[in-house]
Amino acid sequence: MYHVYLIQSKKDSKLYIGLTDNLKKRFAEHNQGLNQSTKYRTPFRLIYCETYASAKDARIREKKLKNFKNSYAELKKRIINSL
Repeated sequence: MYHVYLIQSKKDSKLYIGLTDNLKKRFAEHNQGLNQSTKYRTPFRLIYCETYASAKDARIREKKLKNFKNSYAELKKRIINSL
């Protein structure tokens, strides 16, 4: 299984979108500062995750969220409204 996830920095509230096949391990790596892109923004909380059977589908979704601002904005609205 492949996961497209959204984490939020507890330090500055910024969001990060990622893709992994091991969410528990990847989340721990983010919180340990082992990811170059996020190491100065630890700690994090997991706020959203989508699971896919194929890596291809997960990559497509991650790319859409990162490249298409409307998809990302809509996801942010859904998350904020659910908190």
